[in-house]
Amino acid sequence: MSSTRMRAAVSERYGPPEVVRIQEVNRPTPKEKELLIEVHATTVNRTDCGYRSGKPFLIKFFSGWRKPKAIILGTEYAGVVGAVGSEVTKFSVGERVCGYCEGTFGSHAEYMTIGDHRLIARIPQDRTFEQAAPSTEGSHYALGMLRRSGMKEGDSVLVYGATGAIGSAAVQLAKSMGLRVTAVCGTAHVDLVKGLGADTVVDYQTTDFTRDDRRYDLVLDAVGKSSFRRCKRLLKPKGIYTGTDFGRVARMAPFIIPAFIGHLLQALFTRLLGGRRTMFVLPHRDPEAVRFLTGLIESGEFKPVVDRVYPLEQIAEAYRYAETGQKIGNVVITM
Repeated sequence: MSSTRMRAAVSERYGPPEVVRIQEVNRPTPKEKELLIEVHATTVNRTDCGYRSGKPFLIKFFSGWRKPKAIILGTEYAGVVGAVGSEVTKFSVGERVCGYCEGTFGSHAEYMTIGDHRLIARIPQDRTFEQAAPSTEGSHYALGMLRRSGMKEGDSVLVYGATGAIGSAAVQLAKSMGLRVTAVCGTAHVDLVKGLGADTVVDYQTTDFTRDDRRYDLVLDAVGKSSFRRCKRLLKPKGIYTGTDFGRVARMAPFIIPAFIGHLLQALFTRLLGGRRTMFVLPHRDPEAVRFLTGLIESGEFKPVVDRVYPLEQIAEAYRYAETGQKIGNVVITM
């Protein structure tokens, strides 16, 4: 292969996992404030699945109406800094780093570029690339929901779906913030979730978690399979319910836009009532949160859960598995 070329997973149209093909493409060149990363590991996550398939419908407003704007996906990476732009001072060639690149994408390739202002962390000495790659996407969303809901030390949170990328991150981040955590998962993964630091683990296969006698400051649905109506009784008088997607409303709606509007109206209505309420959290760039998360990653305090590892050549199979809804933690791709 030429030194100016690289392998990448390319999808030029929306569709099932089979639309993703391994191709040889031009290697990117870093601009003044960018790093060139030699990618050793990346992930396939729900964001990648949505941008590849163009579903739900609303995502095309961001990803491209008729065809994808980004043909090389991938929001997380771990690798080595191969080159830096002339104005980059925070990182050096040869450093091992991991990070998050939603919006620009590009980590499903042997090389990628990333602005030096983005979420980039140095990989702890005892962490492999495969262990470091899934450090940012799930934790980014989980931290956003925990912070936007105003949780403070000593508050109580219930995490429903504690074995997914976001849920497993939410358990660990909530504990790092001094929260009391109850986590909900299936029978086979109770020990795993206890190991993440949860104070109490509820097995949803033997116990209806919505009948819990305890009350929470926050109920965080990390898998979008519950609802405010179902979980309302779990909340304290000023408690908050939030989730990672539109949940049951979206799955029952004929179109995603009415569901989206309905979800926002529900959040507004419950807020105006002043009691228990639902909150819809849109991800946004928060420099302080980035610093906090970067510190947790670099210190080794946050350890993402890895389910399966696939080589780049099997990325279509990785997509298929990620979309089963059965993955535990993260699906990693190696170069």
